[in-house]
Amino acid sequence: MIVGDSFTVGSGPVERWESYPAQVARALGWQLVTAGAPGTGFVNPGRVRRTFQRSFAEELSWRPAPDLLIISGGHNDRATPGRVHAAVRRLLGLIRVHWPQTRIVVVGPIWMGPAPRWAYGVRDAVAVAAGEERVSFLDPLGQNWGNGAILPDGVHPTPRGHVRLAHWLVTALREHGAGMDG
Repeated sequence: MIVGDSFTVGSGPVERWESYPAQVARALGWQLVTAGAPGTGFVNPGRVRRTFQRSFAEELSWRPAPDLLIISGGHNDRATPGRVHAAVRRLLGLIRVHWPQTRIVVVGPIWMGPAPRWAYGVRDAVAVAAGEERVSFLDPLGQNWGNGAILPDGVHPTPRGHVRLAHWLVTALREHGAGMDG
């Protein structure tokens, strides 16, 4: 299972089944359940008026516990790092109470091009909260996704960008021991 934003659920010409989580699931032989919506984050409710915590509660919490839950985001959270940190801790605490045996991996904010300065504060807040909750944190900031990876909007990944994100995440999950069973 995965909770995330537009990068996770697909955007523009990229449908949900072509997104990087779908490609990761295919590569690892997983059955994917995706929750979230464009514009959302740990703090930012976006146009759909729900944060990742609410997406978890409404779209996933009623399902049987998965072996692995990935939370991917922070790109839309232009809040203070303290607010982001607190929201990540609340979400991880809720998941732990609801699914105590589920392994959780948190993927920080994704930027297909150079990240703005504030994104590093958000990334650090997410990483610290993940560490405090003893879950794996994967950091995509600073990755070079190569030519042709960004849509004309300058933000979202192209189909090629999703392929590259999927490759990065499969490799990172395997390195952290989370890629063998989903």
